[in-house]
Amino acid sequence: MATVSLRFFSSSPSSALASLLCFLLLSGVSFAADPFVSYDFKVSYITASPLGVPQQVIAVNGQFPGPLLNATTNYNVVVRVFNNLDESLLLTWSGIQMRRNSWQDGVLGTNCPIPPRWNFTYQFQVKDQIGSFFYSPSLNFQRASGGFGPVVVNNRNIIPIPFPQPDGEIIFMIGDWYTQDHKALRKILDSGKELGMPDGVLINGKGPYKYNSSVPDGIEYLTAHVDPGKTYRIRVHNVGISTSLNFRIQNHNLLLVETDGHYTSQTNFTDFDIHVGQSYSFLVTMDQNATSDYYIVASARFVNETVWQRVTGVAILHYSNSNGPASGPLPVPKTDVSAPWSAMTQPRAIRQNTSASGARPNPQGSFHYGQINITNTYILRSLPPTMINGSLRATLNGISFVHPITPVRLADRYKVKGAYKLDFPDRPIDSRPPRLDISMINATYKGFIQVVFQNNDTKMQSFHVDGYTFFVVGMDFGVWSEDKKGSYNNYDAISRSTIEVYPGGWTAGLISLDNVGVWNIRVENLDRWYLGEETYMRIINPEENGQTEMDPPGNVLYCGALRNMQKDQHHSAATSILNGHLKLMFSMLMALLALVFTF
Repeated sequence: MATVSLRFFSSSPSSALASLLCFLLLSGVSFAADPFVSYDFKVSYITASPLGVPQQVIAVNGQFPGPLLNATTNYNVVVRVFNNLDESLLLTWSGIQMRRNSWQDGVLGTNCPIPPRWNFTYQFQVKDQIGSFFYSPSLNFQRASGGFGPVVVNNRNIIPIPFPQPDGEIIFMIGDWYTQDHKALRKILDSGKELGMPDGVLINGKGPYKYNSSVPDGIEYLTAHVDPGKTYRIRVHNVGISTSLNFRIQNHNLLLVETDGHYTSQTNFTDFDIHVGQSYSFLVTMDQNATSDYYIVASARFVNETVWQRVTGVAILHYSNSNGPASGPLPVPKTDVSAPWSAMTQPRAIRQNTSASGARPNPQGSFHYGQINITNTYILRSLPPTMINGSLRATLNGISFVHPITPVRLADRYKVKGAYKLDFPDRPIDSRPPRLDISMINATYKGFIQVVFQNNDTKMQSFHVDGYTFFVVGMDFGVWSEDKKGSYNNYDAISRSTIEVYPGGWTAGLISLDNVGVWNIRVENLDRWYLGEETYMRIINPEENGQTEMDPPGNVLYCGALRNMQKDQHHSAATSILNGHLKLMFSMLMALLALVFTF
């Protein structure tokens, strides 16, 4: 659990009062049943040389990757973000559903960006969630320079985990990496070119162990220290730009137990493909004789692996009784992805553990999704990037998304006209040319929809839905059609928020629309996302009474058509973090303050 860290920013009476309010909120004083944890995130540039070339990376609190955000089911999380970059910033919380609270989602459709030298406090509840997630910047291609870190949401003590308590935990953040920073990479895409092959793969911000002569001398690599006979929970996140990675630990099995916040049926793998934006948990038992250290490998997948050999991350697993360093060739993946019939074997084997409790005591399989009538079907087709109005753009259903200058729910609240459109097509329209637009899905509250991601691009893609998880009921090669529903898994499909879609293939998911707000649907491959391959779902309760959607937070930022409403930020004073859904506590706070000053 996080240690509550409190800082006071001014000694003036008014600022002291504001700071005390912050203290009372952040310290977990029990005004509500669910505790608070709080973090300060100072986002800045530092110089690092993960691949031997000095470059500017984005750090959080001076760390690259950023620090762990650790919470427990139903905790309230407060993250005060200080933007010390030279450009605007938003942090998004991949996989955290932000129940009733899309105001905290950290993407441009829901939030105004945090200007340079400003701070902003996110506050959200990890309602009914457990598992492995991560945070990262969502603007300006910044994730390509870092700014990411892990999020762990633990089970409450009253909810047992579906496996023996591990002896320890190890987190690996893996991803492809370029020695050019995000600004340089942006310029390449803006010029109409593709990025090309990455320069390497990082594991926890470090380059590869020198496993052969192709690795330069002096590269700092990661060593994971373990004890023989113990079992560790290994959490792995692919926070890279666009490359699917095969993860493996030499001579050790990976027992899959969780992905994107849902427990899986427990299956052993020798190696595992982790696609951009995905998170997994494995149990790994240290059952080898430790004649030497062992390689931990994350290498490029679904590319010409002979040509892409440099796109390999290598760390070291070191037993406390190890007899020497690792040596020899790297282990190769044993799973076969060379033929269509075998490529999908692994993802199809990921099933939900229907008997395990998740965040609640009822089993994960108690929601009988296969028996619910589908109310709408959306087929979202991606194609290779194309030129639109003289610029290289990526599309869904022929639309390359343009961010609204005024976030959607702010535009709704203040009746800003023309901020967005609710005319996103529910299937591709081949008769019209691709175009730029602010078109979004007008989804129906309490609907039960089918979303089919059809990947007609030439590369593996991952798609993510904010605010929700979806049941991955089917995937195959070819073009999806209605008759494919006959092959769906309607019993124990895994529920997750990020799914791979093979080039020339499709993946289908079922979503129960019970979370009011505006939610981003995007490709996680950063190059395609930057070029416009995304949209949003707007889900409104027509009978809203304050119970299904929170009010905007008290510290909401204004921009676009509402920019004149934004007050300048006084950096020397504490900023109130009284969010809209906490305003009811104000009288209680005042009463407590009166007692404090009385004594």
